[in-house]
Amino acid sequence: MSSSATPLEDIIREKLTTSLTPSTLLIRNDSHLHAHHAAMQGSTSRETHFHVTITSPAFQSKMQAARHRMVYALLKDEMSQEGGVHALQLKTRTPEEEQKQG
Repeated sequence: MSSSATPLEDIIREKLTTSLTPSTLLIRNDSHLHAHHAAMQGSTSRETHFHVTITSPAFQSKMQAARHRMVYALLKDEMSQEGGVHALQLKTRTPEEEQKQG
């Protein structure tokens, strides 16, 4: 049985995919860029900072703040646990918005 090198990223991907059925889901682990920050001293986690781009029909008719709250609600456990997500940068859009952006 092999364990993943990115268990937290795997959980994020699973929760977002299951709940929001995205047509696009890009997750970038930026943790290495923040490892030297004072807040990260002593942290043993290599998965603390993420940038997520997600396109989902579930965002239809919702403002950005409401979309972000949806994602934060799905990941509340991962964001509140010791060694969990410290920072989450989100780019949320509907399929129509993605199509307009090309």
